[in-house]
Amino acid sequence: MSQGKAKPMATSPQTTAPATTASSTQRWAWLPAIGTWRYYALLGVAGILILGPLGGVTASYMNFSLGFFVGGQVLAGILGSVVTYGYGSEGKHGANYIQTTAASVAGMSAMAVVIQAMVWLGLPQPPTWVLILYMMCIGMFGVGVGMLFTPILVDKLQLTFPSGLAVANILRALTDPVLLKHSVSRLFGGMALGIVGGVGAAKVALLGAIELSTSTFGAGMIVGARIGLAGLAGGLAGWALIPFFVSIGWLKAGEPFRKITFLIALGMIMGAALLDVTQILWRAWRQARSAAGAPRVEQADWQKTNTTRLLAWVLFWAVAILLVGTQLLALPFFYLAFAVLLVFAFALINGISTGMVDQNPISSAFVVTVVLMAALGLKDPIIGMLSAAVLLIATSEATDMQQDRSTGWRLGTNRVIQFRFQVAGIVMGAVMAVVFAKLFMAAYPVLSLDQTRMAADQQPELWSSAMTYKFVGALRSLTDDKPYQRTAIWIGLGLGLATQLARQALKANAAYQHWINSSRVGFATDFVLDSAVLPSPYASSFGGFVNLSTSAWFAAGGVVASVADTVAERRQRSGGQPSALPADMSPTSLLGGGLIAGDALAALGLGIAGLLATLLG
Repeated sequence: MSQGKAKPMATSPQTTAPATTASSTQRWAWLPAIGTWRYYALLGVAGILILGPLGGVTASYMNFSLGFFVGGQVLAGILGSVVTYGYGSEGKHGANYIQTTAASVAGMSAMAVVIQAMVWLGLPQPPTWVLILYMMCIGMFGVGVGMLFTPILVDKLQLTFPSGLAVANILRALTDPVLLKHSVSRLFGGMALGIVGGVGAAKVALLGAIELSTSTFGAGMIVGARIGLAGLAGGLAGWALIPFFVSIGWLKAGEPFRKITFLIALGMIMGAALLDVTQILWRAWRQARSAAGAPRVEQADWQKTNTTRLLAWVLFWAVAILLVGTQLLALPFFYLAFAVLLVFAFALINGISTGMVDQNPISSAFVVTVVLMAALGLKDPIIGMLSAAVLLIATSEATDMQQDRSTGWRLGTNRVIQFRFQVAGIVMGAVMAVVFAKLFMAAYPVLSLDQTRMAADQQPELWSSAMTYKFVGALRSLTDDKPYQRTAIWIGLGLGLATQLARQALKANAAYQHWINSSRVGFATDFVLDSAVLPSPYASSFGGFVNLSTSAWFAAGGVVASVADTVAERRQRSGGQPSALPADMSPTSLLGGGLIAGDALAALGLGIAGLLATLLG
């Protein structure tokens, strides 16, 4: 299968804004000119005051009621394209700014569960302005760290970021009539299927029983069979090891394997990333030395950032977190500083996971932080909550920043301006997180009740608050340290490092490369090694974070896409017409992106409908 390997972000690194197939002439003369303050004001109002709060209230409701949330990128991208349609193909950049801001507001708003967890733990509520300031400082720090890793994850590794690709395709198609003409059936057909599948999984018992996830299937279509099957291999390994984990006391009978394998999976990403990032930095150092006297290659204007200012930004907000945390929230400096330092590790780890398989394990990062703090002697769950919240919020926003940068990479959107829009969203989102937490808990007092103390028959049906339950449960375990959890992380780190070393040695072997490129048997052998026997730790770790059925849907999407791409490639070789679409807007990526978008829209629609029904009922 020709698409058996992981699909790159693009056919080659993009150093200039992508060529457009349509005129960039402004369609409506009454719109403010691009680049003027009125233009940016229009985009800011749409993202900060309209689409952001809409996505924010939905995300907060979903976290309170279900325990997960859908970011606002897709909805904001579609509606943002409507706002900027009058600018022609250049409107894609304005729509990207809108969705960047709106997604920041929505993502920060979802962090209202942090305040709910404080209430469950019996923490006296600090003044509202202190909570807003603390969350804002963390969010600002997170986007800065995310921006620092952009050159590695987006420019160097060129990770796929499936949802980022989906948003980029939507923005390109909706603002360019030529691209829309060639992509409309697949993109909107996928969105329709995603909406039907998302609603069906929530409302139809059979689809719910098989845990249908059209977005997961769509993400698999974007990354291909090798990564999809690798994720399934990781899940099957965890499932097969359940009896062993029970026998050594790492799991109790009946518990899902991912309760322990998520720690191993995080360790695997750490190990592989340790090797890869070290090599990237080593190559960069060598290139800098060899190019000391060579002419400097200038980056395109849209891609430039001021590294000195960015480092100053990160340092400033790190100090701000420490000051607010120690002086206004009375947190110990040591644990707070430890959490701030961990953000750098998890922004990279979770960024790689999101870039590879569209999975951002922020709750896992939170739990691992609590586990590590317990190893350092922490016993107070309140200190653990407020300190680990740094990881939760900062990692969420850092990964969101990286995903937005991947969208901007494809579109050629100015990174500095996009960063400013994201920062504006953080400010609004910090306010909304506190406002939504207080509004929801005042309107529905059941949200303030600690469900970790309730019997099974006392659990509220409507407000399960699964994410808060997971956080508080982990924090209450601080008085019962479990050393085997740290052992699981170390085992994962060793596995990831050893696997990545073995893969690199094999891929660097010239004889092996010649064999797999010139022989069907060699190609098949390489496919099996890559997808099952010696899979990428980044890909196989996906199976440790999710249920086995989720891994299966992910793998199914990858296999379907690879088969379809192989058939299309054979037709192309037999004399078919070349595609009028860019390389990263292949039919399967368009359909997969549409499925992700449709499932996200279904979740947002169901969230809004549930919220309205609750308010009116």
